[in-house]
Amino acid sequence: MAKSRYEYVRAFEEPDALLPSHWPVVRVDGKNFHKFCTIHEMEKPNDERLLKLMNFSALKVMEQLEDIVISYGQSDEYSFVFREKTKTYNRRRCKLSSTVVSIFSSAFVFHWNDFFKQDDKKLEYPPSFDSRVIPYPKEQILKDYLSWRQVDCHINNLYNTCFWYLVQSGRTPKEAEKDLKGTVSKDKHELLFSQFNTNYNNLPQLVRKGTIIVRNNTKQHKKTQERAGGKREVPNDVTTLSGVDDVVTPTFSILNEDLIGKKFWEERSYLLEN
Repeated sequence: MAKSRYEYVRAFEEPDALLPSHWPVVRVDGKNFHKFCTIHEMEKPNDERLLKLMNFSALKVMEQLEDIVISYGQSDEYSFVFREKTKTYNRRRCKLSSTVVSIFSSAFVFHWNDFFKQDDKKLEYPPSFDSRVIPYPKEQILKDYLSWRQVDCHINNLYNTCFWYLVQSGRTPKEAEKDLKGTVSKDKHELLFSQFNTNYNNLPQLVRKGTIIVRNNTKQHKKTQERAGGKREVPNDVTTLSGVDDVVTPTFSILNEDLIGKKFWEERSYLLEN
């Protein structure tokens, strides 16, 4: 940055680096998504196109920020976990938060047609997302955070599934709320089975478990060929020409499974290693 007599204003910027040896988690949340879903006539209780667009947007964030090792999303939110000792943006809270939500939001808008064009559903207005950063000091607390979000997914989806099944069967929203008031999980399962012949456990895990995206500890090689104006990807089995780069790219796994138990973490112990 060029020197000038106005440079003193930089002194007003507050340092906001996160504490060391903490896992920074950036959570992105949709702002006023109830209105957004209503205007865009999303399917109830879940619109898989929207959920898959959210997943794709999260993947784009992880592709650009290599220190994010795992993310978890459900409904209109996504959480991104950075490595414990990440140096990304010098661990500045505002930079981590603003960059993640910016990439996520732009990917959501840019790729809208990839998921909704076949249904002729136009994006009426761009949605907005807020974000926050939470640093977690211990591995178990980080795991508990992700477990909390998955439990929240289960509780909310079970309620919403019952609510919208009732509404779609003819009950008004107020009547559906009254029907569900005071019910526990067992009651909701019984309602779905007895009134709608639906076993909740047979619904897609995408809606029951949410989505986990993990950065794999393996990478793949992509070959590119020089072309006017830039490079173009070619299949891995094509012989490279002179002057061609062999690009190593990260790989990811998109999962819809339980992350609360020990099995998930035992199979992927590398995720929380430094």
